[in-house]
Amino acid sequence: MLQIENLTKTFDPGTVNEKKVIDRLNLQISAGDFITVIGGNGAGKSTMLNLICGVYPADGGKIILAGNEIQDMPEHKRAKDFGRVFQDPLMGTAANMQLAENLALAFRRGKRRGLSWGISEEERELYRKRLATLGLGLEDRLNDKIGLLSGGQRQAVTLLMATLNAPKLLLLDEHTAALDPNTAEIVLNLTDQIIREQKLTALMVTHNMQAAIDHGNRLIMMDKGNIIYDVRGPEKQKLKVEDLLRLFQELSGGSGFSDSMLG
Repeated sequence: MLQIENLTKTFDPGTVNEKKVIDRLNLQISAGDFITVIGGNGAGKSTMLNLICGVYPADGGKIILAGNEIQDMPEHKRAKDFGRVFQDPLMGTAANMQLAENLALAFRRGKRRGLSWGISEEERELYRKRLATLGLGLEDRLNDKIGLLSGGQRQAVTLLMATLNAPKLLLLDEHTAALDPNTAEIVLNLTDQIIREQKLTALMVTHNMQAAIDHGNRLIMMDKGNIIYDVRGPEKQKLKVEDLLRLFQELSGGSGFSDSMLG
C-alpha cells in the first residue's frame, strides 16, 4: 500500500546546523494497518509524515503509494490521497467559519467545484449523520462557528474532516497531545472507531507509550531517523510500558527520552 525505501533528509546541509533527521529509512505499510509510532524528541517521527505528504522534499530514496512513486510530486497533488490531523486543534479548522462550512471545505477537497458555494440540504444531512457518529451532540450545531467548540470537540471534528473522503492514508501527528487526559481518551476512541468502520490505513505518532500499546495493530519505534523496533499482532498486545522503556533504553541509549512518554 505504502512503501518507503532508503528515504533520507538532512536539514541545513553544509552548515554548522546540519542535522540528518531521516537516515535511509525503510518502511512497508499494508492496507488496513493502524501503526503507532513512538520515539524520543528529534527521532524523525513528524519529519517522516511531512516527507510522505510532500511538506519537505526528500534528499533521496523512494515513497511509493499504491504502486506509484510520489516522492517528486508536489504537496498539493498528494493532498487528495492523505488525511492529516495535527497536534494543535486550531490548525485543522477555520475558527470563524461555521461547522458546516468547515466540513464542506474538507468534503470538496480535490473535487471539481462549480460556481456555487452553497451547501445543499443533501450535504448538510450527510454532515449531520457523520457528526452524530462522534456522540458529542455536534450534529445540531452545524451553523455554529467552529471557534466556539472546545479543544476536544474541535479535534474530533478535524478527525472527521480528515476522513470524510476515506483517504488512502490517515496521518495523525500527536493529535491528542494538547488535550487533557479524559478528552484525549475520547478522541483516541473515536480514532479507533473511524479507522475500524472505514477500514482505513493509518500512522499515528504519539509520545504516549501506553496509547501506542493500546491502539493499532502494529507499533514502530524510531531513533535518529530510522526504525529500531517493529512489532505487531499478539506480540504487541502483550507489551507493557516497562517493556517499551527497556527496549527504548537498550536500542537507543535513552536518547531524547521524555517523561511524557510514560503517559
